[in-house]
Amino acid sequence: MAFQIRDIDESQAPLLDHLIELRTRLLRAIAALAVAFGVCLYFSDAILGFLVQPLIRAGQNELIYTKLYEAFFVELKVSLFGAFCLAFPVIANQLWAFVAPGLYAKEKKAFLPFLIATPVLFTMGAALAYYVVMPTAFRWMLGFEGNKGGLQLKALPATGDYLGLVMQFILAFGISFLLPVLLLLLNRAGIVSRAQLAGMRRYVIVAITAVAAIITPPDVVSQLMLLVPMLLLFEGSLIVMRLGERRTSEVLPAVPPADLP
Repeated sequence: MAFQIRDIDESQAPLLDHLIELRTRLLRAIAALAVAFGVCLYFSDAILGFLVQPLIRAGQNELIYTKLYEAFFVELKVSLFGAFCLAFPVIANQLWAFVAPGLYAKEKKAFLPFLIATPVLFTMGAALAYYVVMPTAFRWMLGFEGNKGGLQLKALPATGDYLGLVMQFILAFGISFLLPVLLLLLNRAGIVSRAQLAGMRRYVIVAITAVAAIITPPDVVSQLMLLVPMLLLFEGSLIVMRLGERRTSEVLPAVPPADLP
């Protein structure tokens, strides 16, 4: 039996039923997050050990904490961060299960590629930040150590500050890699066209440069490592739009000219 997507549900559910369903979906998402938090709290040391690997590869093998309670709150933050990543499929599934009944089959098919592309692109951005950008940026930052005018300068990063920096890197690169999803959704909705985006290319480059400078730490290395992939993703989005326009023009039948009297 072939897989089929049903059309919009023909239900006349009152508002109260929709609110009850929304509450049920939220409770399931919160329950999944709570269970994932418990699991991640148990493995918090292992998760923190994974997150400090970019710093170790950069040549730094020491973290400090200056407040007695800082290490405890770092474990909580690490566990919550890991829990959200672990429970995200369940949260996204509950969100889709609540929204999908109100969509037509054509709209569901249109959204399906974006639902698949979103976690893939976010993971690609986070992996780039973790395996390439952070070790390179940390190595550059640690290069300021040494003798400065007779004073020995040594980096002693605090645990909480380092965790905040790592989360900033991962979220900045992961969210920035969702640029094609945003552009293609705007194009599908008819808000912007490929020709309009191509005509605004110079302004888009300036905007991407500004975003890369704001959401990344204040070093040129990480800014360039975010700027270049975002420009490539923008150009790739234009190519996908062009292929979609070509496919649409091939599917639509040619309109015969009107008969002259």
